[in-house]
Amino acid sequence: MPGVAHMKKMVLALIALLGMPAAPLAASGAHWTYEGHEGPEHWGELAPEFMQCRSGKMQSPIDLGLANATGHIDIWANYQEGPMAILNNGHTVQINFPSGSRLISGGREYELLQVHFHTPSEEAVNGKRYPMVAHFVHKSASGSLAVLGVFFEEGPANSELAKIVVAAPKKEREAFPVRATLDPSGLLPSSLDVWRYQGSLTTPPCSEGVNWHVAKATVTASPEQIAALHAILGDNARPLQPLNGRLLISPGN
Repeated sequence: MPGVAHMKKMVLALIALLGMPAAPLAASGAHWTYEGHEGPEHWGELAPEFMQCRSGKMQSPIDLGLANATGHIDIWANYQEGPMAILNNGHTVQINFPSGSRLISGGREYELLQVHFHTPSEEAVNGKRYPMVAHFVHKSASGSLAVLGVFFEEGPANSELAKIVVAAPKKEREAFPVRATLDPSGLLPSSLDVWRYQGSLTTPPCSEGVNWHVAKATVTASPEQIAALHAILGDNARPLQPLNGRLLISPGN
């Protein structure tokens, strides 16, 4: 079993990544990107704490079209409108939330920490990737993580996303408060029928044990909104990872 010091180091790295105002890689100082010699194929070689990016067997993202079971997962998002802090960590635009918003999944309660974006979507459905995905990151009282993924496709503009587009820093910048309030519920589809599986963070250190939920229903954003975020984020989607025999539950038809 890993020693206490090693586990402590991993926990500190995970906390740093998940969204608090500090730079996500402050614990290791390792620099990573989405292309080239520091891209996804090399993440596991960049720092010892990134090893799971290479050796992990429960990695994310995955192709959700590979579902091997069907079932209904009880999930409820009780998100509250409130002030937001926004940052650009050099890899994504992220909004941190105050306490008060919750995700209930299978009877377990998780607090909403932050939401961030990937262009295109990291997850695929039968090989198809959407132009953008939002990842809502939550943590339970015991420290376990749950992520809710929501696909965006081109259509009518999204009024809550518009607030993010206006405030999003175009270059790397630590979290700062935004005068406008944000209702995270405005970024959710009307139905929360979800794919469900056990996976990992999709960025270094690629820690496993993350409870993944991805909504089948999509949300729309205007082409201009998606293009504005893509101009900041670039292509920040990790390649698809093998399922490796994991249980992947589909919401069905």
